[in-house]
Amino acid sequence: MLADSIAEGLRGEALAVDVAYDGEAAIERLGVHDYDVLILDRDLPLVHGDDVCGTVVERGWPVRVLMLTAAGDVRSRVAGLSLGADDYLPKPFAFEELVARVHALGRRARRADPPMLERAGVRLDWAHRQVFREGRYVPLARKEFGVLAELLRAQGAVVSAEELLEKVWDEHIDPFTNTVRTTMTKLRKKLGEPQVIETVPGSGYRIP
Repeated sequence: MLADSIAEGLRGEALAVDVAYDGEAAIERLGVHDYDVLILDRDLPLVHGDDVCGTVVERGWPVRVLMLTAAGDVRSRVAGLSLGADDYLPKPFAFEELVARVHALGRRARRADPPMLERAGVRLDWAHRQVFREGRYVPLARKEFGVLAELLRAQGAVVSAEELLEKVWDEHIDPFTNTVRTTMTKLRKKLGEPQVIETVPGSGYRIP
């Protein structure tokens, strides 16, 4: 399915992705989780994509909506945007363009990240997906990169394991898993000594 292909590709971009296969499920999940971007197929079963978009607007959910549709004429694009969509992409589309639009909408959904995140001698380069520790290149797996990004975004504040699961993984992850701890161990090892990530017992992790 197209939804699964898109989800797999976006996860390869270190994004946490949930998938709903009909409009009813989409509305249910939107009411429970805080999402930055909704990629919305206009032709959804059970509840039409137009009605999903209308519900987002009516309930004031802050998610940015990227509408996908097979109709690419100007009238259809105007109709989609008039429903409250933030962007509109006709099928077929280049996956690279979809990724670029998702990132652009994500920046609008939250405070824009600077091109570089830096703290305690660690520098994260968003554009090139690269990390350096005191000038030394540190190759990271995509989840390690995502965890480090969340810690750097926090600017010294504590980030809980639950927050990391929500922001870096997707809804299918077991909330009782030790995935965060395992990923953190690998990340610390790759960043090297002296350790920059501090464990705050009972609370989470931070880069002081």
